Amino acid sequence: MGGGNANKNSKTANLAARPPVVVVMGHVDHGKTSLLDYIRHTDVIAQESGGITQHVGAYEAEHKGKKITFLDTPGHEAFSAMRSRGAGVADIAVLVVAADEGVKEQTKEAIVHAKRANAAIIVAFNKMDKPGAIPAKVAQELIKQDVVVESLGGKVPAVELSAKTGKGVNELLDLILLVAEMEELKGDINKPAEGVVVEAYLDSKRGPTATLLVLDGALKAGDIMATPSTAGKAKILQDFQYRNISIALPSAPVVVVGFENAPQVGEVFKSFPDMDSALGYLEKKARKAVPEGEAAAVVDSGKKTFNIILKADVQGSLGAIQEVLKGLPQDNIVLRVISGGVGEITENDVQLAGSAKAMIIGFRIKSGKHAVDVAERAGVRVVIFEVIYELIQGVRKFMERSREPQIIRRDVGKLKVLVVFIQDQNRQIVGGRIIAGELQKGLRLEVWRGEDFIGKGKIVNLQKDKKDIGKGKVGEEVGILYEGEGRIAEGDILTAFVQEQQRFGEI
Repeated sequence: MGGGNANKNSKTANLAARPPVVVVMGHVDHGKTSLLDYIRHTDVIAQESGGITQHVGAYEAEHKGKKITFLDTPGHEAFSAMRSRGAGVADIAVLVVAADEGVKEQTKEAIVHAKRANAAIIVAFNKMDKPGAIPAKVAQELIKQDVVVESLGGKVPAVELSAKTGKGVNELLDLILLVAEMEELKGDINKPAEGVVVEAYLDSKRGPTATLLVLDGALKAGDIMATPSTAGKAKILQDFQYRNISIALPSAPVVVVGFENAPQVGEVFKSFPDMDSALGYLEKKARKAVPEGEAAAVVDSGKKTFNIILKADVQGSLGAIQEVLKGLPQDNIVLRVISGGVGEITENDVQLAGSAKAMIIGFRIKSGKHAVDVAERAGVRVVIFEVIYELIQGVRKFMERSREPQIIRRDVGKLKVLVVFIQDQNRQIVGGRIIAGELQKGLRLEVWRGEDFIGKGKIVNLQKDKKDIGKGKVGEEVGILYEGEGRIAEGDILTAFVQEQQRFGEI
């Protein structure tokens, strides 16, 4: 059950127990957000997409006098993006699985992310209030993913609960505290603070604002701090409820105002004794940001590209979505994010989309009325999503639909020529027997003599017993008015065919 970040093994002399940092993961509609909301004693929500207070990214809960920090990531995609920049973000991963549905594709992905992060896993069998809930069956399915719960002889603790009724939630919190105690999580409050950026955005009144998760040390109001991309002084420190505080201890989420620019989600931050030291860290560690236009793919000139403009509610969501979009299959078409940003869709976004022949994809945002009107006039399509998983699936389908249609040939009938009646410059009248399929007026024809291709044309008219017909079936003898190239002779085979555009998935 070992996991968590490296700070639990700190060798400094001023160690003190710190709260566990927990991420809740699982399939999109198995109740992650409902569980988090219940724990926070907020209104129970009806659907996965709502309920999370925007711009915070993490919050603290208290159970039996002990604190637990929960990461409010928009799905395990965001958690993965954070982990890719700052290792050891979470100590415990709660894997939420609906007991009436079982293991889904995103459940498997969540398990992979949790293991890569070296987090201790707790399984929460949710929706136990449903008639079809069979946790024992789900536990068997988890074995295939190398997650064996304690009831089956494994080492992974599990709890049965209902985020809707609250039954079993206290038991889950007890289990989190027990696992945290076994993990012996420690922090040193006398060290300079360090941790990870879990959210960042530009506040119109306060300027660059970030939610930092302190992983070790203590961050105080007035401290100098820096990430690889920006630096500043902590002018304002607030807890997750925006209450002013003077110090943030290990495992605490803290809202900070004072960075010169909004940092990138997932960046490691550190505090320094002075600004010169902070700027030195910035200069040494600075990494070139991924250009917005290249966030999803490098354009291959030999392939067709699908351009999008991506707008999200907060920087964390934007970064998470860009990370996942990079992993979409791009064998047949290359996805290109030509612009990515935070906030509502603007007229500039629409103008850029129009010039780049791009679609605007939004996540949990609104479109300004004027921008919507401009988009309609310009023929720019705007689609807004509320769930990351649905956005990714939507983009995948849009990519399929944007591919150049593939022309598919389909043979529909064959006729063996028995007699040639009239031959003109490019028109001929012949008679024969349909030996396969059927022939229709207007179909295209190819003329074959053995293995030799003679020419191609079309059926201008079709007759049987000297009467015009629309269709002839196999076994019938018919006359054809052929228009096209090549001279038809007795014994030739005329192959009728159609060309169709291959259709791709719709959304």
